[in-house]
Amino acid sequence: MLFVSEKLSVLKREMRFVYGTSSGPGGQHVNKVATKATLLFDVVHSKSLTPTQRNTITEGLATRINKVGVLRVTSSKYRSQGENRKAVIERFAELLRETLKPVRKRKKAKVPRSSKRKRLETKKKRGETKRLRGKVQLDR
Repeated sequence: MLFVSEKLSVLKREMRFVYGTSSGPGGQHVNKVATKATLLFDVVHSKSLTPTQRNTITEGLATRINKVGVLRVTSSKYRSQGENRKAVIERFAELLRETLKPVRKRKKAKVPRSSKRKRLETKKKRGETKRLRGKVQLDR
């Protein structure tokens, strides 16, 4: 069981791992050993997710989910398969946490009275300046 947050735990058997050759660190060794870890998680058929969580993840991670509904997360950061597996699990948990975090609604702020007063005073000063720039009328 992978503990993601207070409200979500994912069963280990729902996660599938695929390994391949990596383009990361390792020198000549990199072409011989399958160190890149790819985690595949079926979002659509997962029993760990509620319908609302499923919808939120599908919308939030749409670029990472294929047409069949499988989420793909990869890691080739380390030289060993075990380290990459740990890294990909942590990245997967972090992605789910970030996606399922509730979005706070924006509170509309009122414009302070002092700002309104300053704006009107500035407009009056500017108008007065422009009025004084007009033609001079001599009193005869």
